[in-house]
Amino acid sequence: MPTLTIQPLTREAFAPFGEVIMLEGARRYSINQGTTERFHALATADTHAQDGKTILSLFRGQPRHLPLAITVMERHPLGSQAFVPITTNAENDYLVVVAPPGEFDPRLMQAFICKGFQGINYARGVWHHPLIALHQVSDFVVMDRMGEGFNCDEVTLDGSWVVG
Repeated sequence: MPTLTIQPLTREAFAPFGEVIMLEGARRYSINQGTTERFHALATADTHAQDGKTILSLFRGQPRHLPLAITVMERHPLGSQAFVPITTNAENDYLVVVAPPGEFDPRLMQAFICKGFQGINYARGVWHHPLIALHQVSDFVVMDRMGEGFNCDEVTLDGSWVVG
């Protein structure tokens, strides 16, 4: 049974799939007469295809346990999709499984462990597993696309791929 190796989430490793949203290394500056620090342009929404709109939602993920069989992957051909955890503590790690855009190839899947202070922004068309919260019920602010057109393709896998 093929097993995906879980690697740490870094901007460099995740770049082929989208953006890592985190404060470390971000451009920042003082605003509001010095009372606020702005961490600028952490991610870019790509949601305007076919007159789409950028929306914010909250997703509440139920914890899953490893090892986890990978049985479905999805992609959003008309827009990016960002996940930013609301609760940031040591028990709020989550997992992302991704594959490059284009025709889905399970041999190209990669798995990343995300710390509770890191968000991710899947680029348009990147294959990804639905939300994988790990240790506890976890809330995420999700930025994605609303509008006309079909924006979710899914592929079903036979469960022979496992992560963790």
